[in-house]
Amino acid sequence: MSISNSIIATDGAPATSDRKVAVLSKRQRKIRSALVAYSFIAPNFLGFAVFTLGPILFAFALAFMHWDGSNAITFAGLDNFWRLFEDKAFIAAFWNTIIYTVASVPATLLCALGLAVLLNQKIVGRDFFRTAMFFPYVASLVAVAVVWNMIFNPEMGPVNMILYTLGLDPKNMPGWAADRHWAMVTVILFGIWKNMGYYMVIYLAGLQGINAELYEAADLDGANSWQKFIHVTVPQLGPTTFFVTVMLTIQSFKVFDQIYMITQGGPGTSTLVLVYHIYNEAFISWDLGYSSMVALVLFFLVLAVTVFQFRRQREDEA
Repeated sequence: MSISNSIIATDGAPATSDRKVAVLSKRQRKIRSALVAYSFIAPNFLGFAVFTLGPILFAFALAFMHWDGSNAITFAGLDNFWRLFEDKAFIAAFWNTIIYTVASVPATLLCALGLAVLLNQKIVGRDFFRTAMFFPYVASLVAVAVVWNMIFNPEMGPVNMILYTLGLDPKNMPGWAADRHWAMVTVILFGIWKNMGYYMVIYLAGLQGINAELYEAADLDGANSWQKFIHVTVPQLGPTTFFVTVMLTIQSFKVFDQIYMITQGGPGTSTLVLVYHIYNEAFISWDLGYSSMVALVLFFLVLAVTVFQFRRQREDEA
């Protein structure tokens, strides 16, 4: 018995060792492949971690601190949070951001969709008009803002001159960016004009992806142009519209550059928005803890709106 057992053990040993070597080599190949993949990802991830993720986490922690950028950081607890409810500038910025978003998102979406439908037709100069509509989005913001302020100048601007020619009383002329009642309207119009070309291109891609047989079937059923638009075009553009809505909403909550170039939050606080308020608190007042708390509120506001939009989209698809 002992001799047979030793023979069996001796015969089975090479097979077992070969199996272990095979498993080990397979595991080494997987590790090597993973290391190669991570080596490609590492440069981008390190840049993201150092310049994006790290500052975000630091800002979250800083929201509960007092810091002016030069003195020592001290723990503030919820002081910065309670201060939000007493800060009239924050309240004004919060509501101005909501107003800007509610007004600009649907208007930009409709203008972009209308331009896309129009410039998807076979018309003379179609490529030129597509380029002209897209140009404001890629043009220098400084140059575009200067031109916009000249066009809407209350005294010499061509817009008010046209209104005067049409018979509007000079006393009732809009002050546009210089008038606290018209400043937000000016900023919203600028945002619509600058962004609609970009989203027009996205809608054009969506329109060209619609199956032409759907329109042929609608023609056979006797549908007119409006009925084809409502019952074929709009439903087929549902995913595109959802994407545009989410992107426009996030972009509207983060609006800063055009506010800085056109009104700088004025007159008064009539065009002050959350991101511009964060800028003022962080780099003008150097209250970095409080500005981080405002940024934290903006983060959760955008997150809540985005999650709500995704849930509505899932419900509509279901």
